[in-house]
Amino acid sequence: MNTAYLPAFAALAGSAIGGLTSFASAWLTQHHQDRVKRLSGEKTRRQKLYKQFIDEASKLYADALVRSEAEVASLVGIYALTSQMRVFSSPAVIEEAEAIVRMIIETYFEPNKTFPELRMAMGPRQVSPLRIFSEKCREELARPHSPFASGSAPGE
Repeated sequence: MNTAYLPAFAALAGSAIGGLTSFASAWLTQHHQDRVKRLSGEKTRRQKLYKQFIDEASKLYADALVRSEAEVASLVGIYALTSQMRVFSSPAVIEEAEAIVRMIIETYFEPNKTFPELRMAMGPRQVSPLRIFSEKCREELARPHSPFASGSAPGE
């Protein structure tokens, strides 16, 4: 082998290694940015889902306090939201959502509340029926990398 070619091969090898390193670095950076963007989007999706559930549950609970008959069509929405949570949420959040749905249905079978009874029930020492659910949601959303952030259902 001619020694004159050695510096040329070294330069080519150095260029190839530099190019591969640059490519690998760019790919890893892009991969990380894509992952952060995906996790952020999934977190936003769960936040919207939890907000919808809280809005729907609040309306239904208020309705259940003053009425004895539920409209099945209005209950379908909260069941659909609970089912969506089964895809994206932790078991703790799902468990609390199901408890709220059961509480709403049970409230329809209780005697209706008058306005003074509602005032007493909503006193300063009473805990909101949605408080535990909200706290579980906040805990899940605060986790940096939720095990359910990838969209996989619990148990998969």
